[in-house]
Amino acid sequence: MSDEPVPARPTLDLRAFTPARVALGRSGASLPTKPLLDFTLAHARARDAVHAVFDAQRLVAGISALGLAATEVRSRAADRSDYLRRPDLGRQLDAGSAAALADRAVAPCQLAIVIGDGLSAAAVHAHAVALLNSLLGMLAQGDAVAIGHVVVASGARVALGDEIGVILGARMVLMLIGERPGLSAPDSLGAYLTFAPRPGLTDAGRNCVSNIHKAGLSYDEAALKIAWLVREGLAREVTGVVLKDESADRAPRRIGTALPE
Repeated sequence: MSDEPVPARPTLDLRAFTPARVALGRSGASLPTKPLLDFTLAHARARDAVHAVFDAQRLVAGISALGLAATEVRSRAADRSDYLRRPDLGRQLDAGSAAALADRAVAPCQLAIVIGDGLSAAAVHAHAVALLNSLLGMLAQGDAVAIGHVVVASGARVALGDEIGVILGARMVLMLIGERPGLSAPDSLGAYLTFAPRPGLTDAGRNCVSNIHKAGLSYDEAALKIAWLVREGLAREVTGVVLKDESADRAPRRIGTALPE
């Protein structure tokens, strides 16, 4: 065996590359005070995001400023406690909302967009309108995708979009919804796409673009992926595990003007 000394390995500050809680140090058998306090604060922010009050009218006003009209609906979850204890209620419209949507369903449409509070109203308040603004421009390029309806849903789970899509006669539903808060991102927005929505579908039939927030996917990056999946999903008449996101590798289908790389 060689007697040469083992060269010292350079020490990297892993925290410069990720918001994850790594290389925090220790004090005896515990964390140092600052990382412990930071963890407590992040946990409190995540809990606050779950219980935040959803301002549906604020969303409707923001959508209106983009030139779209939105319909407010709510699920069968009577309050936040119901919503958290009974996920099934968040997947069903209350009777009044179903009737109101049926009155607006004049003709079938290509795409319906649903914006729901989910598990983080904070994410929806912070990002939904800005993302929608970016997405509208991309969907309007080339062979434009027509948006038939925009719906703002309180007490929403992802699958609430299935019932909404059926009532509105939508070929595809895009659900923008607050994701389960994490300790690094209490305001992460997710986008779920479902072709031929109908109650009883599983998540295997959906595509998801997740982690849309300031430290994650930007609005333009997320909108590019969503627009590509919308067009490909409509063209192939499918979403889910059989539709892979190749937006970074292939030109979007049926778009006259190339989207930015």
